[in-house]
Amino acid sequence: MTHTVKRFFGTDGIRGVANTYPMTPEIALKLGKSLGHILSRRSVRRRRPRIILGKDTRLSGYLFEQAISAGVTSMGADVLLVGPLPTPAIAFLTTSMRADAGIVISASHNPYHDNGIKIFDHMGFKISDETESEIEDLILKEDLAGSPNIGKAARIEDAAGRYVVFVKNSFPHSLDIEGMKIILDCANGASYKVGPVVFEELGAEVKAINAKPDGQNINVKCGSIDPAVLINRVIENGADLGIALDGDADRVIFCDERGNLVDGDKILAICTEEMLERKELKGRYVVATQMSNMALEYFLNERDIDLYRTEVGDRYVVDAMRKLGSNLGGEKSGHVIFLDHTTTGDGLLASLQVLSEMKRLNKPLSEISARLELFPQLLRSIDVREKVPFENIEGLNTLVSNCERKLNSRGRINIRYSGTELKARVMVEGENEEIVNNIIDDISYMLQTRIGV
Repeated sequence: MTHTVKRFFGTDGIRGVANTYPMTPEIALKLGKSLGHILSRRSVRRRRPRIILGKDTRLSGYLFEQAISAGVTSMGADVLLVGPLPTPAIAFLTTSMRADAGIVISASHNPYHDNGIKIFDHMGFKISDETESEIEDLILKEDLAGSPNIGKAARIEDAAGRYVVFVKNSFPHSLDIEGMKIILDCANGASYKVGPVVFEELGAEVKAINAKPDGQNINVKCGSIDPAVLINRVIENGADLGIALDGDADRVIFCDERGNLVDGDKILAICTEEMLERKELKGRYVVATQMSNMALEYFLNERDIDLYRTEVGDRYVVDAMRKLGSNLGGEKSGHVIFLDHTTTGDGLLASLQVLSEMKRLNKPLSEISARLELFPQLLRSIDVREKVPFENIEGLNTLVSNCERKLNSRGRINIRYSGTELKARVMVEGENEEIVNNIIDDISYMLQTRIGV
C-alpha cells in the first residue's frame, strides 16, 4: 500500500520533540490557520466553523494549545477548549457537538519531551491523507492572510462529564461491575480524572495509580508501555484485574488476577467471542495490523472469520474497517476500535467491553483470555541514523529469506520503521521460541551494524 509522501504528518499526526522543528509554536500557529482556512472555505453552514481542542498532560500542551487557538481564531473560526481529556473524548465531542473538526495535542505513549498534533474530521475520524497534504501546503505558504472576521475561543466546562456518560453507555445496562476490584493505571496522562470516574460510577472498587500528572511524568515507568507496577499492585491487592492506559488513553492492555498480561490480540479474541454470541459482529472480517499474532488469525479462522491485516497505525485499521463493513478491529499494542460505538481506539470503552464479557460468563480474566494462546513473538527496536529503504541494506533480504525458511511457514518476520521516531522495529514470531530468539538476534545485529546509531 502506498501513501502520499508527507512533510509533517506521520502515521498518527505530527509528532516530535516539543519546541523543536516541526513541533514548534510557529508550525502550530500555521497549522491552526491552515485548518481554519480550509474549514471556512468548505463550510456550508451559516455559522463560523467550530473546532474542539483538547490535550494530554504534557507541560508543552499549554504552548501548543495557545498557538493553535490563535491560528484558528485568526481565520474566523471558533475554538472550544476542553483541556486534558483522552484522545477518543475529542473524537466523541467533535461529533456530539456538531463541530467541524477536533484537534488533540498529544504524543500518545511517547515520553513527555515529545508532543504531537492529531486532527479529526467532523465525523470523528482521522483526517484523510489528502486533507493532511492540503494543510502541509498551506503551512509552507508564507502569505496565508488572516480573516477580518476573527473567531472566538471558549472553554467547555462539562466536557469530561459528557464523555463519561458516553463511555458508560457502551456497557450493557443488564450487567453491573458492583464490587469488582480494579487497579487502574492512568499513565499520569489524559485519563487521570475521567478514568476512575467511569468505573466507580458503574460500581467497581477502583484504586487509581499514576494519576497525579506533573507535566513531566506522563508514561514514565507506568501505563501500557511499562505495566510492571500495575502487575505488582494487582497481586498485592488481590484485585480482579488491572487496566493500563497510555498517555492519551486511546490504547489499553490488561493484567489478569494472576499477574499475566492481556494484550490487544487477546482483547480482540475476547470481544470477537462476545460479539458472535450476541450476533453483533458485522461482516466476515476482524481487522488488525501486520504486528498481530498468527495465533489470532487461526483463532478467527476456526470461527469462520477472516483476519484482514493493514499497515501499523490505528487510522489504517479504521479505514479498512469502514471499507469492509467490519465493526471490530485493533492493534496488538492495545488500540481496539468498536465502530458501533466510536470512531477511534478508546482504552476506557474497550475496558468496559472486556468487563462485560467477564460478567456475562461470570469468569475471571485469566480464563477468558486463555482461549487464545499466542505464538512466541519478540519485538525489538533499533535506534537508526536514517530510514534507509530496507531493500538497499546490503545482505538484509538474503538474511530474511534464510530466516523465513527456518520458520517453515509457521511464523512471520516483519521489519518496519517507526512512523514517529528514528527507530527500526523488528518483529519475529513462530512456534519454536529458540528459533525466534536466534532470528531476531541475527536481524537486529545486521540493522545495528548497517544503520544503527
